[in-house]
Amino acid sequence: MQITGGDIKLMSMFRDARHSLSPARRIPATVTFRPRAVLVTGGARRIGRAICEALSARGWQVVVHARTPGDEDAVALADRLGGKPVFADLSRQGAADGLFADTLAAAPDIRAVVCNAAVFSTAMELPPDEAAKLATVNVEAPLRLVELLAGHLADRGERGSAAYLLDCRILRQPAEEDTPYAASKRALWRAVRADAVRFAPTLSVNGVAPGPVLPPADAENREKGGPMLLPRRPSPGDVAAAVGFLLEAGAVTGQVLAVDSGQSILT
Repeated sequence: MQITGGDIKLMSMFRDARHSLSPARRIPATVTFRPRAVLVTGGARRIGRAICEALSARGWQVVVHARTPGDEDAVALADRLGGKPVFADLSRQGAADGLFADTLAAAPDIRAVVCNAAVFSTAMELPPDEAAKLATVNVEAPLRLVELLAGHLADRGERGSAAYLLDCRILRQPAEEDTPYAASKRALWRAVRADAVRFAPTLSVNGVAPGPVLPPADAENREKGGPMLLPRRPSPGDVAAAVGFLLEAGAVTGQVLAVDSGQSILT
């Protein structure tokens, strides 16, 4: 095959572009993904606990986050899994930075973060202080944690992964809800692709959108299952398996995996 002058110019352009990349985007081709430590926010209960248990079984050292210092469930789970507990109230401005610093101190070889912690509300409107809290916990803190992980790994010349926990209801078209909570999950949905591009090749960034996994114990507030294509509700273990797959899937980024028994594709 004959190489033309245009080909040479194009190759030169690619070479110049590669050398102009910021350190966050220049990763040696020989670097391979190896499971190490993972931070799971909201990891002490419900879906978060299932994620921690599943990742530990896959060989990860799990850093279990809880909001309240000394949270007994977080301490017990971390002890049982051979992990570490960390504590931070993510509704506070700047708390994500402190949480990441504590995570590094507990597990220096951090390679992944699972952003599971969230404030849930069915209200169509919220008072300003509650709306600000929801936005901080559900959007600002996850985005900041992923950004901090990307910068840390880039400085070390390593690769890692991140997963945002969404909600299958935001995937339906037209949107099923227009609450502040739904808006916060849609913001994370948009961030999946944006961050996948922004932090490549340092991080793979994906999302998991659970369906009606855990109905509240209070029958009056029980979450309705709704119509599904498959005969059972998804379980916390189903969600955890999806998270584990995406954290370790070296050729997958910018994707959202719905774990909802087909609910999100019904109109």
